[in-house]
Amino acid sequence: MQVRFLEPAQYELDDAVDYYNAQVPNLGQSFLLEVLTSLDRICLWPNAWHSISKNTRRCQLKRFPYGVIYSKIDDIILVIAIGHLHRKPDYWLDIKSRLMSK
Repeated sequence: MQVRFLEPAQYELDDAVDYYNAQVPNLGQSFLLEVLTSLDRICLWPNAWHSISKNTRRCQLKRFPYGVIYSKIDDIILVIAIGHLHRKPDYWLDIKSRLMSK
């Protein structure tokens, strides 16, 4: 299974890593490791996580208030967002709908 990030999701991941590293040294690295561990679990069991729309699921991180929002397309996990779960909960729907209409 391949993992691909939409560009906005990659920016979100990078921003969150930078933010946490600025708060506490190496906390951003811990965040990144948790995201990567979640992606490994998603690849093993892509349909195991909470369905939030017809083709989209969310895997919530354990330690941080974020979720990996993704779609499974054939043998690809497409990461739509690395979403903070306490901010605008469905902001990523607009990104997804714009990309799917292309």
